[in-house]
Amino acid sequence: MEYNFGQIESKWQKKWIENNIFKTENEVEGKENYYALEMFAYPSGNLHMGHVRNYTIGDVIARYKKMKGFNVLHPFGWDSFGLPAENAAIQNGAHPAKWTVANIENMKKQLNLLGLSYDWNREIATYTPEYYRWNQWIFKKLYEKGLVYRKESTVNWCPDCNTVLANEQVEDGKCWRHGKTDVIQKELTQWFFKITEYAEELLEGHKELEEGWPSKVLAMQKNWIGKSFGTEVNFIVEKTNEKLPVFTTRVDTLYGVTYCVLAPEHPMVKEILLENPSISEEVDKMKSADMIERTAEGKEKTGVFTGRYVINPINNKKVPLWVGDYVLMNYGTGAVMAVPTHDERDFTFAKKYNLEMIPVIYPIDKETKEAIEIKAEDMQNAFIGKGIMANSEEFNGISSKEALTKIAEKVEKENYGTRTTKYRLKDWGVSRQRYWGTPIPAIYCDKCGIVMEKEENLPVMLPTDINFQAGGNPLATSEEFKNATCPCCGGKARRETDTMDTFVDSSWYYLRYCDSKNTDLPIDKMIADKWSPVDQYIGGVEHAVMHLLYARFFHKALRDLGLVSTNEPFKRLLTQGMVLGPSFYSANKNKYLFSTDVRFEGEKAFDKETGEELAVKVEKMSKSKNNGVDPLHIIAKYGADTARLFTMFAAPPEKELEWNENGLAGGYRFIQRVWKLVEEGNEYFDRNKYNLEALNKADKNILRKLHLTIKKVTDSIEDNFHFNTSIASAMELLNELSDYKVNVLEKNEISSESKKVYFEAIRTLIILLSPFIPHVCDEMWEIIGETGYLFNEEWPEHNEKLMISDEIAIAVQVNGKLRATVEVDRNIEKPELEKLALAQENVQKHIEGKEIAKIIIVPNKIVNIVVK
Repeated sequence: MEYNFGQIESKWQKKWIENNIFKTENEVEGKENYYALEMFAYPSGNLHMGHVRNYTIGDVIARYKKMKGFNVLHPFGWDSFGLPAENAAIQNGAHPAKWTVANIENMKKQLNLLGLSYDWNREIATYTPEYYRWNQWIFKKLYEKGLVYRKESTVNWCPDCNTVLANEQVEDGKCWRHGKTDVIQKELTQWFFKITEYAEELLEGHKELEEGWPSKVLAMQKNWIGKSFGTEVNFIVEKTNEKLPVFTTRVDTLYGVTYCVLAPEHPMVKEILLENPSISEEVDKMKSADMIERTAEGKEKTGVFTGRYVINPINNKKVPLWVGDYVLMNYGTGAVMAVPTHDERDFTFAKKYNLEMIPVIYPIDKETKEAIEIKAEDMQNAFIGKGIMANSEEFNGISSKEALTKIAEKVEKENYGTRTTKYRLKDWGVSRQRYWGTPIPAIYCDKCGIVMEKEENLPVMLPTDINFQAGGNPLATSEEFKNATCPCCGGKARRETDTMDTFVDSSWYYLRYCDSKNTDLPIDKMIADKWSPVDQYIGGVEHAVMHLLYARFFHKALRDLGLVSTNEPFKRLLTQGMVLGPSFYSANKNKYLFSTDVRFEGEKAFDKETGEELAVKVEKMSKSKNNGVDPLHIIAKYGADTARLFTMFAAPPEKELEWNENGLAGGYRFIQRVWKLVEEGNEYFDRNKYNLEALNKADKNILRKLHLTIKKVTDSIEDNFHFNTSIASAMELLNELSDYKVNVLEKNEISSESKKVYFEAIRTLIILLSPFIPHVCDEMWEIIGETGYLFNEEWPEHNEKLMISDEIAIAVQVNGKLRATVEVDRNIEKPELEKLALAQENVQKHIEGKEIAKIIIVPNKIVNIVVK
């Protein structure tokens, strides 16, 4: 019987679905719960190879853990709000829901073609009112708890998307969605989640995650949260006596302040512009500049004098107040004290605008340990090291390290500042000026102010009378939606027309899977506690400071609302590597060609049409580079099991995977070889239990290899899911089984137990391979006369005793030099071993004509013959 992967895969996918074998109960007596989860998909319409790799990793883990005796939850759903659906609606004149539903149906079929063990009974889609109702419920509860607020703020704005972006969604000054549009700054009234309330806990929580999360992700989060210890000093604005709080980590340089600088977005700048409108144009130019570029090293800093002065409280010195592009509102207080002699940016700025410079720390001579006086006019760069204090009144002569503490103490004692901790992390702006998202359940009443919609009126449904062609916020075009009744006074009111950032949807979806049909709460706490935290989460490292940080914040907030008991959402995190493929760039055509348009000559690639030699580069698969591989094409040509096997074997999960058609063909050949052994093996199968006492040498060797393989496959999976070494071990076993069949079974050089051992080995190999290639393994399981599904089988255990060989290799030395190696029975007697060692031809050569002084035996290792 041929290996017909199409028929086999279709047959078993149908059986699995019809028998609902992947359905999970929240509790199974005698079994520990295990929650395996891949990040849910945006329903773009088609799977790509990155999806295949990600979901296969999760599926192998889920199947393995199920076979290890766990009650496994392995759900799937759809992150289905967002701009692509809305843009498709604008282009095609269809409602986003229609586009979304069609794409979900298509992608679900594709996922089932891969044989993934999802419990579809728990499927969720964030675009449905049944889901986004709970987004609104959570929003309302967090608002009541003081963790949601509304304020006017400078926000990141993407002109292409026509919407706000959170700080985390700006990547190198560009919009995270497409990477081509410069993000600009706008003043807008927005809704915010107070994520900063949890800044310290988000950092401290890393201790709980150290064993299970990649250190790279924790470092990225730590840097993003950006904890700094320092001192907040209140400078006084001359004439108005208004306080200007300035945060500094270098309070030891306070006597060296020669000017202060405001971020162009600082609230005080608005007042200044009223009295000094001549600087408006320059301030506007700074505000519209890219945030990343403004602070980049090497970028020339620009500024403008405001006409105001501030008083340094430590010495009552009057210094000018500037607005500068290198100061950001999202760090510290949005105002800095400038000490040009001891800060590079301040030094460059002061040199450019000819501002005063006062050195207050002198370097120390390494030999004499004395301070080396420096003069401002001689400085070529700022001195940023430690040293001895100068020009700092009573602190002159002490170390700058000591001054950090003493000057901070003085600031606090004289009540013009305090030691404090600041975070780079800013509150999460969640207002989006788009249609296809969760409506924010806020209502504006002239009498009652801002009120939230009543619980019984949730969800606030998305309207259908929308004009997508009108420009601006589509929700604002629906009069029916905008006109509301105040839930407090019953009077006329207007509804919020912004929707929530779609990252809200993905910040708690993993909990909804646990209790997806609950109509009373987002999740029942008792059920949440059975599954939380997720045991193994799988997704890309690009989510480190967006989704993964937001989900951690949400989990802690939901805990404080009484919905979960645990502190963290994900116990272990696996960030899979990207799938790479060769791209072919034509300089003449200024575009990337598909591989089908390329002719290959050795290592070189040429345009089939023009003959031009192309630039070849192995890089991340993407539509823009035309170097993607269609999973459906691979499944049609080789089968889903081969696609799964290749993606698990080609590289460890955390490493990049380079696509290779030859590797795919090799995986296909491996499956065919296993299939052939099973399909042709019936005459050599004996299903009875073997007798260890009656095994011959070949039987013992194959049984030993089997148990070594069980251990290796299991250990490799348990060791951070190194599936590639698990599969390699199974391949080695296949080779030995093939040799055993040819050299022992077919030649009839067998014991009474040989066919029993062979059947046991084939049966176990099928079980070991089943998480990786489940369709063909279930088929082979049926062929060898077994019943049921491998998904429900127990994972085999290795036997340490059977891993020990009866024979061992003994090194034979003459005067300490290796002259021969002999294979002997482990229990060989000493006289017999000596006799065998002396009989070796090469040993005879080196002892001939010499006197044997003694023979030293190191048990099970060495025989050393000492001659003279």
